[in-house]
Amino acid sequence: MIYDFHTHTSLSDGTLSPIELIRRALVKGYKAIALTDHVAIGYLERMITETIADCALARAHWDILAIPGVELTHVPPQAIAKAANRAKELGAWLVVVHGESFIEPVATGTNKAALECPDVDILAHPGLLTLEEAELAATNGIFLEISARKGHSLANGHIYHVAKATGARLLLNSDAHEETDLLCPDLALAIARGAGLDKEEIDAMLKINVHSLLHKLPLPRQR
Repeated sequence: MIYDFHTHTSLSDGTLSPIELIRRALVKGYKAIALTDHVAIGYLERMITETIADCALARAHWDILAIPGVELTHVPPQAIAKAANRAKELGAWLVVVHGESFIEPVATGTNKAALECPDVDILAHPGLLTLEEAELAATNGIFLEISARKGHSLANGHIYHVAKATGARLLLNSDAHEETDLLCPDLALAIARGAGLDKEEIDAMLKINVHSLLHKLPLPRQR
């Protein structure tokens, strides 16, 4: 079973509509998928409303947990806390922050601002984050991402080592922008091994940490 907490649809820079991405993930064996399109403040409400609607439709008819979320992207560090809080108020189950990947011009201080915010759940592809930042992640229960995305994945080994040194928890996500980016079990294992994780650490990332995050989400009651 695959759990993926970072994907993109045509609401931002992905190629598939929200409902089509969910459907294709289901066919590929996904148990859960979070739709986390890029957003700042301007159209936050509209995007969350549309994402919530399609995720609810998918959950009502298919055996997949479709999670409405956002990825706050290129938001000034000083505005991250307010944007994350507003996203949760509007009904986002999951808030991801686009971290300081060294392949994009993300503002310095983004990692720290995200890791200090109680409304942030995942810091995506945080690049060469410091030990102090990883300690914040561990203390505040924010997950650090091991990324399957080209370019962002270059820092996976570094992220693993600082997480191991501080006790920060890791999640493996696809950062999918199209169907071919979606994960399969073999690819997930290969990325994890390539980052340096051993079997026990891989099991923790793909099972224990997944369920820890799911426990935090406002999941609908089972009928």
